[in-house]
Amino acid sequence: MKKNIIVILGLLFGFPFISFSQSADLKKWPKGVSPEEIGTKVAIRFIATPHTNFNRPSPPRVITYAESCAWYGALKFAKASANRNLKNELIKRFEPMFAQEAGMIPPVTNVDYAVFGSVPLQLFIQTGDKKYKEMGQTIADKQWAMPDSGVKVSPVQLAAFKNGYSWHTRMWIDDMFMITALQAQAYRATKDEKYINRAAKEMVMYLDSLQKPNGLFYHAPDVPFFWGRGNGWMAAGMAEILSSLPANNPNRPRIMKGYETMMRSLLSYQAPSGMWRQLIDEPTSWEESSSTGMFAYALVVGVKKGWLEKEKYAPAVRKAWLALVSRLDENADVKDVCEGTNKKNDKQYYIDRKRIVGDLHGQAPILWTAAALID
Repeated sequence: MKKNIIVILGLLFGFPFISFSQSADLKKWPKGVSPEEIGTKVAIRFIATPHTNFNRPSPPRVITYAESCAWYGALKFAKASANRNLKNELIKRFEPMFAQEAGMIPPVTNVDYAVFGSVPLQLFIQTGDKKYKEMGQTIADKQWAMPDSGVKVSPVQLAAFKNGYSWHTRMWIDDMFMITALQAQAYRATKDEKYINRAAKEMVMYLDSLQKPNGLFYHAPDVPFFWGRGNGWMAAGMAEILSSLPANNPNRPRIMKGYETMMRSLLSYQAPSGMWRQLIDEPTSWEESSSTGMFAYALVVGVKKGWLEKEKYAPAVRKAWLALVSRLDENADVKDVCEGTNKKNDKQYYIDRKRIVGDLHGQAPILWTAAALID
């Protein structure tokens, strides 16, 4: 009875979100909030946005990882929505990387820079043009090759490299999207299983080292806080790798277990609004958009792939999507995005992070999620 009253009130007062909030339907959406409409607006906004430098006044020297992730998301959305004009505009944005903007290609000196390689690899997948494959594959290979002379490598990174892991290993949960997105893309582009095997081995090490009994992850071993976006990177990274990891890969059961454990936990921490918080387990912490987008992406992939029970998890996806849409302004910029954040063993540090509007950390997962919802 109460649910029916809410539905009627929503219809009378023009709040279409309300009547759909508990639905498990991920195909039917009120006008103006469909993944096709929202994804198109956010992708067009990305194309119109110049190269960013995390809101610093100086011109950007290289493409940031946030821009790489948004670019990758826009390409995935263009493919899923069969939007040829959008794809062409994203290609046009990339062409200067072979000419006047070649100096903006990030050097493969750390995990954040290397994720750029996922963009040319996705361009190769969509166009078949080998110049993109060559660029992206070179970056993926360097992530596991002996570091160039002069590149600073910590003892932890060197030890990881000697044990068959990437020398980009630093045991921050952010890494498990940056590394897995690049290596999974290299596998999709080349069909060479060494790339997906690398990513799977790396993911298992992070799961075994950082996942807690509640399914969530500390930002790093020495930072005991469940930071939203950091956990979002982990969730999205597991969704990325599981989407392509062969069924017979010996590491697949461990990764799937880690993924399922995390997804169950996320359901219990989702706020009534549909959002997740800056510190996931802190009820007084502010609701944050980039983590919400990343969790929505990881969940919808699981529902679509049949890893997660639709009736249980799809309503959470729907609530999250509608909550994110409600935070988009007239420019298709999402509000309440945590600024770029290093690790720090200080709880207040995370709570006090600035809330940015239109930051690509938040724009990117909206594009991933829109693509996943319509794919």
